[in-house]
Amino acid sequence: MAAKKSAKRGGKRKGYKASSVKLSNKRTSKLAKQGKLKPKKKKKGLADVNQQNERRDNIQVNGRGVESEESDLGEEDIEFYGTPGNAQGFINAAKSRTLSKEVVKSGKKRKKKDPDEGEEEQYEQRPRKLFANDENVKSLLPIKTKKGVIPQVTLAIPEVCEDEPAVKEEEINEPEASPTEKEEELPTLTNVELYANRQEKLRARKSRIAALASSLIENPEENIKKLKELRSYTVESDPDVFLTVRKLAMVSMMEVFKDIIPGYRIRLPTEAEKAQKLKKETKQIRDFEETFLLNYKKYLEFLEMTCKGKLVEDKDKKYFRGGAELKLSSSASQTMSVLAVKCLCELLKTQPHFNYRNNIITVLVPLMNRGNREICGIVCETVQDVFRGDKSGDLSLEIIKCISRMVKARDFKVRKEVLDTFLSLKIKEVDYEGDSVKKDGKTRKEMMKKLSRRERKKKKKMELLEHELLETRASEDKKRKIKMHTEIIQTVFHTYFRVLKSLEKSTLLPSVLEGLAKFAHLINVDFFDDLFNVFNTLIDSGNLGYRESLHCIKTAFTILIGQGDVLNIDPMRFYTHLYNTMLKVNAGVSSDDASLVLECVECMLGRRKRQISQQRVLAFIKRICTLGLQQEGHSCLAMLAALRGFIVNYRCSELLYDNETQGSGVFLPELPHPEHSNAHNTMLWEITLMKRHYHPTVRQFATHLSKMAPTSGEGQLPVDLIRRDPKDFLNEYNPIEIFFGIKVPEKCSTKKKFSKSGPEFLQPEVGEIVTDVLQKMDSISAKSLSSQDNNVT
Repeated sequence: MAAKKSAKRGGKRKGYKASSVKLSNKRTSKLAKQGKLKPKKKKKGLADVNQQNERRDNIQVNGRGVESEESDLGEEDIEFYGTPGNAQGFINAAKSRTLSKEVVKSGKKRKKKDPDEGEEEQYEQRPRKLFANDENVKSLLPIKTKKGVIPQVTLAIPEVCEDEPAVKEEEINEPEASPTEKEEELPTLTNVELYANRQEKLRARKSRIAALASSLIENPEENIKKLKELRSYTVESDPDVFLTVRKLAMVSMMEVFKDIIPGYRIRLPTEAEKAQKLKKETKQIRDFEETFLLNYKKYLEFLEMTCKGKLVEDKDKKYFRGGAELKLSSSASQTMSVLAVKCLCELLKTQPHFNYRNNIITVLVPLMNRGNREICGIVCETVQDVFRGDKSGDLSLEIIKCISRMVKARDFKVRKEVLDTFLSLKIKEVDYEGDSVKKDGKTRKEMMKKLSRRERKKKKKMELLEHELLETRASEDKKRKIKMHTEIIQTVFHTYFRVLKSLEKSTLLPSVLEGLAKFAHLINVDFFDDLFNVFNTLIDSGNLGYRESLHCIKTAFTILIGQGDVLNIDPMRFYTHLYNTMLKVNAGVSSDDASLVLECVECMLGRRKRQISQQRVLAFIKRICTLGLQQEGHSCLAMLAALRGFIVNYRCSELLYDNETQGSGVFLPELPHPEHSNAHNTMLWEITLMKRHYHPTVRQFATHLSKMAPTSGEGQLPVDLIRRDPKDFLNEYNPIEIFFGIKVPEKCSTKKKFSKSGPEFLQPEVGEIVTDVLQKMDSISAKSLSSQDNNVT
């Protein structure tokens, strides 16, 4: 009983052996579960053999090689499969499929049928009666789509016999499609409907762009993925609104970048840094920076292509409408280019510290010499603003180097405005000797050798501490700033000197001379001799205009006043040239050159008091009075203010107030040399004419100078006029903004003010004269009326 129980429980008894059949069955079932069992070929039984014999007898009886009515295929099927144009071997395949369906596989698990295989079987079992009677139609392989299977047919070209004519190509073509299969023509829209449709598209895109920009500005870290969608509007493909949408997206992205650009440069991680494990917050910041920098780069690439007048296309979309590629007109392309240039300039001005700054400079600098004057003016104005606002000098140095390379590459054939941008540089101090001392390092080594070991160690610690303190400072290091300014001014002078040496008749010469006049106090002493030789050659050539000559004179005397005192140079030639040039200054039309004349006169007379003769001083005072008589009111006022200073400082000017001649000779203003003009024998009669000037302040100054500029008593000037610099009068009394010292209001009020009846005059003297004349006319008319009444009576 115990043995039976153990057998029932599945236990093994000692000495028990399983049969080979049981083991083979276990092995077979195991392989079948794993799917490794190969299917066995079905052995033909006796019934199958008898069935085959019966079928063979039926085929012999019918004599056509087709089964009888008792088989699975009927007569209609045999007739269909026997038609021309259909596959002849399809009967056997149909039989095999019908037979295979009858066989049911045994097994516990059944595989799910593929729905696509079921569709193919259903399609193959359908009768093909579409073109059964047409001999010229030939069936092709069907096309399977999501909606179903589409049958494909073609025309079979019959062989052409010698007796029959050839079939024309028109007869071989496919039959015309039915009217239902033809494409439906789109309804034509009126202009009003087209306009309304376009406005609706614009409204939808504007609202979407505004929503994206607002979300990015509100929280850029979380909504950084929306930046890509906003950038996609810069390559809008809709032909109705693509130009307007691109403009809006371009400006919107520029404003977004201005707001969310961080205050530091983003450094992309290396491969080793990417492989490191990071915190969740650190990884979010890194992903944000990478995504932001990628979109910023692609936006700058789009602006660069648009600046060149190219239509940027989206690679994922096609810009076709009616089979023709979209193209911009010349005016639309120019408008897009101007807008792209403005966006680049705004990014350079507002975010000069961020990545791809050099790329923006490389794109903008060549546009300064472009044919389009509007783009040229925008870029030049931006560069000037950058020069004025750059405090450290890094950005200015990069732009100056790029401009210098462009000018050299184009063989100095550039616009005058390109070099005029150098005048906006604010550089007041340079150090030419600092670099050589640092490069040699002899002074520091000698000092370190003299120190003891303990002192050397202490000094090194102090230098390290100073370096760390400089990094913590918020302000720029003064030494580094001076170094940058020195490198900038060297690059500028290098460009100026090349123009002076090689191109004497260049259109850039006025800009070069004006720049040298402004930065003359920063010129190195080594270039003084060469500069004076070049100036003498230019003056003797006679090819310079009066403005260029004034710049040459200003540069020469600025050098002589500063570091040029040690040079043995005779400035007589420059005095003579200025004396002759002052009469050629433009008068009447504009007084823009009055400031330049005042600067030259101040350098030659005001700052070199002990190095100028009496005859030269008197000649220049007389020439200043003559020039002031021909200028506008504010320029005349500046000339009189400068003249007052010379009269007060030089006592010899009293000779110009005496009508008696001193010595022999007559005043000859046409002579070129001021010493030989006999200026001591003339008078300042121009001041008498200025006392009747239309400008009240000029009359006040002329009255003051006619009494030899008294400091007190009758004829003295107010304190505010005495303390002003002559150049200040040019700006404060400019007639464009100020009229007689009263500022012109920008916008007049529209309210009506009640005023007293009667004429009003600015000058009370004129009002008195007019009232006297009117009273006399009234008295004369009254007398005439009384005489007429007497005659009538």
